[in-house]
Amino acid sequence: MPKRLVIICLINFLVAALMGLALRYSFIAPIGLNYRFLTHAHSHVAMLGWVYLMLYLLIVHYFIPNELPRCKHTRYQIPKKTNPKFQKKKEKRFKHLGIKPCEINKPVFTRLFWVTQLSVVGMMLSFPVQGYAAISITFSTLHIFCSYYFVYLVWTQQQTKSKATQYLLKAALLFMVISTIGVWCLGPAAAILGQASAFFQIAIQFFLHFQFNGWFLIAVLAVFFHLLEIEYSTAFKRFFVLLISATVLTFALPLQWFAPFEGLLLLNAIGVILQMATLIAFLKLIRPKLYAFFQFKPPVITNLYRFALICVILKIVLPVITLLPSFANVLFSHRNFIIGFIHLVMLGIISSFLLAFISQMYFRKMGKTLNFGIYSFLLGIFLTEILLAIQGYQFYFGKGILLNYYAFLFSFSILLPLGLFLFIYKFISSKTHERQTSKTP
Repeated sequence: MPKRLVIICLINFLVAALMGLALRYSFIAPIGLNYRFLTHAHSHVAMLGWVYLMLYLLIVHYFIPNELPRCKHTRYQIPKKTNPKFQKKKEKRFKHLGIKPCEINKPVFTRLFWVTQLSVVGMMLSFPVQGYAAISITFSTLHIFCSYYFVYLVWTQQQTKSKATQYLLKAALLFMVISTIGVWCLGPAAAILGQASAFFQIAIQFFLHFQFNGWFLIAVLAVFFHLLEIEYSTAFKRFFVLLISATVLTFALPLQWFAPFEGLLLLNAIGVILQMATLIAFLKLIRPKLYAFFQFKPPVITNLYRFALICVILKIVLPVITLLPSFANVLFSHRNFIIGFIHLVMLGIISSFLLAFISQMYFRKMGKTLNFGIYSFLLGIFLTEILLAIQGYQFYFGKGILLNYYAFLFSFSILLPLGLFLFIYKFISSKTHERQTSKTP
């Protein structure tokens, strides 16, 4: 996995974090930018520039073999039997790009990465200025088409050591494609019914639900299960069926917010119960492997994984409260709970796992700067989540706003970009080399 491409993903994450910090500062003083436009930029860069592209690199690294037979799908690859002089020339040509010799058989993925990154930069620059308009929509559309091509390439070329990992990887890719149905519905919904219509809002919720809970989370699990070397078994099959069923059924809750129907609350209740069963099955699967997995890792990496796993448990346990119809119906109107839950998933689970994967792969020694950066990031997540939850409780019971709430929220949020900056600084400045990790041969 080329180091320079990982740096691009981390910089995207830092930009998204700084945008989020600006959004929180806007409640203290004017920032000179449209809040809604900047929110769009923040969410798109975080989701598509950080999470999507980092998962892209991890999937290519772990699940795309270094050598594939030449066929119509792989015409850009170097054949297995290559003239030694030509091979040497190729290696020299790719060396300055930061691509290791073992990866010169994957130039199509490298090219696609840069085209996708171009679309991210386009969204990064256009959304804060104009929101959803011609330029930003063009770059968003380009990203979707890039993702379709990525799914096609991975689907036809992937090789996994375990059938369990293959199931998770393919499920994640399918959910990514399915989620984009919501995006394609936005244009007609806005033109025919308007952006305030229930159909428009449902399309947004459809995209977000299956991006977060389908594509992002399951792809992270695919990498995690690969590293843990989870085997295909009856226990895994049970876990997989529960996971997919719960992911689909829990969409009933956001659907019910805009299309009220008693049956949807029942479907959500079944989904929440299945989620709890999924959690039990998940813990049973990974528990026997965790001790050996953590045994020789630095404490900070182990703590990153532990933090992410605790957030997974919270993510599944907290929705139990939506079994109360009175709470489920009004949840959407309480912004603090929604933002807190989204950040729990994006930062607490997905980003923590991704940073752990990067650290495990590249860092042999964890210095004070790196430790401080990672712990600052985790502390920032913890403090902002606690504050959002307390203020959400205050609003829900009509107790008003906490004293200096926005100042505290902004102050705690500084820890997130600070931690990321230190992580990136250490990643760039130190002579980090990719470790020999378990990979598809």
